[in-house]
Amino acid sequence: MNLAKRNRPVGVFDSGIGGLTVLKEIIKELPCESTIYLGDTARVPYGIRSPETVIRYSFENTRFLSTKDIKLLVVACNTASSVSLDAIKSRASVPVIGVIEPGAKAAVKATRNKKIGVIGTEATVRSSSYTKAIRAIDGDVEVFGLACPLFVPLVEEGWTEGTIATMIAEKYLCDIRGKGIDTVVLGCTHYPLLKNVITDVVKGVELIDSAIETSREIKTILEALDLKNEEKGVQSRGFYVTDSPERFLKVGEQFLGQKIEQIEKIVLGG
Repeated sequence: MNLAKRNRPVGVFDSGIGGLTVLKEIIKELPCESTIYLGDTARVPYGIRSPETVIRYSFENTRFLSTKDIKLLVVACNTASSVSLDAIKSRASVPVIGVIEPGAKAAVKATRNKKIGVIGTEATVRSSSYTKAIRAIDGDVEVFGLACPLFVPLVEEGWTEGTIATMIAEKYLCDIRGKGIDTVVLGCTHYPLLKNVITDVVKGVELIDSAIETSREIKTILEALDLKNEEKGVQSRGFYVTDSPERFLKVGEQFLGQKIEQIEKIVLGG
C-alpha cells in the first residue's frame, strides 16, 4: 500500500457538535490518523427531519468530505446512520461506517437479562435501526426504544448538568426503571455528554457509548485494508461547520477535550 494513501485523512460528519464524542475516541484509538470533521450546525438537529431530508443532507456532507481525499467516512450521527447509511454506501468511493452496529454489538454483549433500552432522536427510534441490528445478533433480546428529542439542544447549548438537564432526563427516562432494562444504548452521539445525568436517573443500568466501539471498528477496517497510518507526528485535524464557528469552538473544545486549532465555515447544498 502506498504511504500516501495511509496518510490520507479519516472523514467524520455529524449534524452538529455531538459527533466530536466519536472523533475523540478515534483520536484516542488511532492517534496517528489525520481527521477532518464536518458539523452541519446550520441544520441541526437531524432527528426532527424527514428521511428524505436526512438523506439529502447526508449526501451533501459526503460530497464535501470526498473533496478532501478521505480514505474512510464515519457517519458519526445516529439519525443519519439509521436513515441514510445504505444510500451513502451505494454512492461513496471509500469505506463507510456508521455508529449503529458497533453500539448494537456492545449492548448485546453487555446485557444480562436480554432487555435493552435505546434512547435517541425521534428519527432514530422511529427507524428501529438499533432494534433490527440488536435482534439480528440475538433474536431473544427485547428492545425498548425511547425518543429524547430535547437532549440534543440541551447538549448543543452546553446544559449537560444541573436542574434543567436532570428534570428533562427524569421526564424521558422514568419508564426505563419499570421495564427491567439492564442496558441502555446512548443512541445519539450527543448523549455521552449527558452520561452523568442519565446515570443518576437510571441507577444500576449499564450505558453503552457506541463511540468507543465505533473507533475500534474503524481500526479493524483500516488494518484489514492496509490503510492504517503508523507514522507519528504527521497527523492534522481539520474542522468545518455550516454555521456559528465561534459557538462550535467554545463548546466543541469541551467535547473533544483538546484545542481546536483551525475551523472554517462552509456552505452546503444550493
